[in-house]
Amino acid sequence: MTDKRVRKILIVGGGTAGWMTAAVLAKLLKNDYADIHLVESEEIGTVGVGEATIPQIGTFNRTLGIDETDFVKATQGSFKLGIEFVNWGALGERYIHPFGAYGLDMDGVSFHAFFLKHHAARYGPETMDQYNLQALAARQNRFMRPVNAGNSPLSKIAYAFHFDASLYARYLRKYSEARGVTRHEGKITSVSLHPETGYVQHVQLTDGRILDADLFVDCTGFRGLLIEQALKAGYNDWSHWLPCDRAVAVPCENAERLTPYTRSTAREAGWQWRIPLQHRIGNGHVWSSAFTTEERATEILMSNLDGKALDAPRHLRFLAGHRKKFWEKNCVAIGLSAGFIEPLESTSIHLIQSGVAKLMQMFPSGGFNQPDIDRYNRVTTFEYERIRDFIILHYHLNRRDDSELWKYTQNMPVPDYLTDKMALFESHGRIFRENEELFNDTSWFAVMIGQGLKPRDYDPVADVQSAEETAARLTNIRDTIATSATYMPTHEQFIEENCDARTYVPA
Repeated sequence: MTDKRVRKILIVGGGTAGWMTAAVLAKLLKNDYADIHLVESEEIGTVGVGEATIPQIGTFNRTLGIDETDFVKATQGSFKLGIEFVNWGALGERYIHPFGAYGLDMDGVSFHAFFLKHHAARYGPETMDQYNLQALAARQNRFMRPVNAGNSPLSKIAYAFHFDASLYARYLRKYSEARGVTRHEGKITSVSLHPETGYVQHVQLTDGRILDADLFVDCTGFRGLLIEQALKAGYNDWSHWLPCDRAVAVPCENAERLTPYTRSTAREAGWQWRIPLQHRIGNGHVWSSAFTTEERATEILMSNLDGKALDAPRHLRFLAGHRKKFWEKNCVAIGLSAGFIEPLESTSIHLIQSGVAKLMQMFPSGGFNQPDIDRYNRVTTFEYERIRDFIILHYHLNRRDDSELWKYTQNMPVPDYLTDKMALFESHGRIFRENEELFNDTSWFAVMIGQGLKPRDYDPVADVQSAEETAARLTNIRDTIATSATYMPTHEQFIEENCDARTYVPA
């Protein structure tokens, strides 16, 4: 039989995307299958976005066999139970988009139906939080890992992490090199394509070295050195729906409390992130150049920090959207080279993880079959578009009239998928997760209710229970969640006792 394996893989670019890719390939392929190489230059900085994550990152780390406590210590990490949104519905309003479900389904009917029936006269973020342990614990600054407690909410605590992205990349580099990945230091000066097939043949470095491979993974960030500059994959521009195209970022000293959630605060022409780590707070302001200036955006960020800035502000430019082809010929784009959706819902690192997972599902033979490539592009496009629609939802549901950005996004036409999703919810509060879209009904429910979208009626199937029975069951759920929250230690206490970065000893 002919050996059709891809024998050599070159990852172009390091950072979070490059080293996450390298780690997975090294773990799952092993060195007796293919030689894995990565080229990066310390002269080229990485964007470093994505310090906040969603729960799927836990699956990624477990796949690699990474010890969670060791990882949290090494990356100055903290824990995350959800995202708090401030001023997104209207000025002065806030709500939490938590991990984990609200309440529990009853009699085969979604909990959301009973919630909407029982709270038809009055409901909002504060009412919702009572039915979700993660939201309530976040409000009380509490955290713990799930424990074996039967049907207790404490056995199903959903969480993610905040961490220093540069430290995570360094951690994964050490992991990857220990498993045979070869790192090359150097800047690429040219990319060579095969004159007949158009496949990438090799890259050349400034010192003249030539690095060839069968499969290339482009992790070069926004510039897309291989996928765009060399292979001309094209780009789908979403700026008419997501007009923010700039960001300014700066770390600052820690606040008194180490909160177990990310915060997103809507500003006059964008929004500000706040990501608490053990050694600092990561801050940034995502803004639209069509509605404000760099000077004003920077001023807003610097005047809304918890403590002294630890570095000079760093400015970034981007264009919301994605490559028309994520995989072209023998090159796959992962991370920012594949596309960019602002990190409002902490999806940047997830899209890296998802891209690598899909690559492993459709891993090529030396022949690079087009049906495999087409499926990869199709399912990746679907994922990007569904995340896009969820992000647009936040902007579109605002009720602000104090600035032009918010008036624009409130009145702009939105994708048909999102229009249908909102119409279905407005009718009877129904939400359905389509195919393999990332965000489930809990996420859509949290944002829709949190930003003031109210159904005209509740799902009539909720009438399988009498009003009295529903009230009694919901009271029991609230009490159980409240009791569970009080059992949890504070976030600071949990970290100090379990994963204080000051006690980290590198292996």
